Amino acid sequence: MLKNVAVVLLDGVHPFELGVVCEVFGLDRSDEGLPVYDFAVVSAEGPTLSTHVPGFSVATPYGLERLEEADLIAVPAGSDYATREYPPALLDALVRATDRGGRVLSVCSGVFVLGAAGLLDGRRCAAHWMQSEELARRHPRAKVEPDVLYVDEDPVITSAGTAAGIDACLHLVRKEQGSEVANRIARRMVVPPHRDGGQAQYIERPLPASRCDTVGEVLTWMEQHLDQEVTVEQLAARALMSPRTFARRFQQETGTTPYRWLLGQRVLLAQRLLEATDETVDAIASRTGFGSAASLRHQFLRSVGITPHAYRRTFRGPEAA
Repeated sequence: MLKNVAVVLLDGVHPFELGVVCEVFGLDRSDEGLPVYDFAVVSAEGPTLSTHVPGFSVATPYGLERLEEADLIAVPAGSDYATREYPPALLDALVRATDRGGRVLSVCSGVFVLGAAGLLDGRRCAAHWMQSEELARRHPRAKVEPDVLYVDEDPVITSAGTAAGIDACLHLVRKEQGSEVANRIARRMVVPPHRDGGQAQYIERPLPASRCDTVGEVLTWMEQHLDQEVTVEQLAARALMSPRTFARRFQQETGTTPYRWLLGQRVLLAQRLLEATDETVDAIASRTGFGSAASLRHQFLRSVGITPHAYRRTFRGPEAA
């Protein structure tokens, strides 16, 4: 059972990510019939730690020895976690925790601490989409999944950005103590007990930088006419090439096929229209070249991970859906 929880801090810790763990596991809600955890904030670098907020520090009497009794060790995000060195005693404590049947959980860039301890090797893991490439580069044996909110590879649980830490913590509560407990904690926090979709809905997708020596003008035309149905033959004619040559050049200069490029740009345009306009999904489907709301919904769900209506609610609130 999940009873003893410790959150371990390093200099530069982010207060919000620390607060996420404290809010789920650190409050006494026994008056509501909810479980009470033996909870401690632990320092890996002395009794007083800086945060990434100027003038804001955290003091705690607990050192690394407190981790030895924890069922769960949580590691919140912090500044420069991707590049800094970590105390060997902390890394050893994390490994010992998993060896004796405990769990470790990271929030956002806390995943780099788990990676430094070797706990990501051979495991699927989540990272903030802005840090996923760096995590994969530093820990090539980790199986980084940049689109998900969290990954449970028991005994290692990793989560993406700030709010995804809430998702991961509530997931663990649900797994250990049931949906009713997790739902009641979520209700108290005024957050959803479970969120649909993944990080794909939050990732900015600018056009990739590429050398388009021969298909550049066609790309510009395609971007300006996303609502039109076009064939490779028609695009090749615009480029004054044969369809086979055009398809080969397009792949070489953009890294993808004309169909996939069009599909990606149409989804991007749909995202912008859902965020910035009150147009109906049918109207957006027409403007983006999907033809029907059903087709837009299908492709949007495949690319972004949620429906157009859910995406609009995420970025504009429930009244806009």
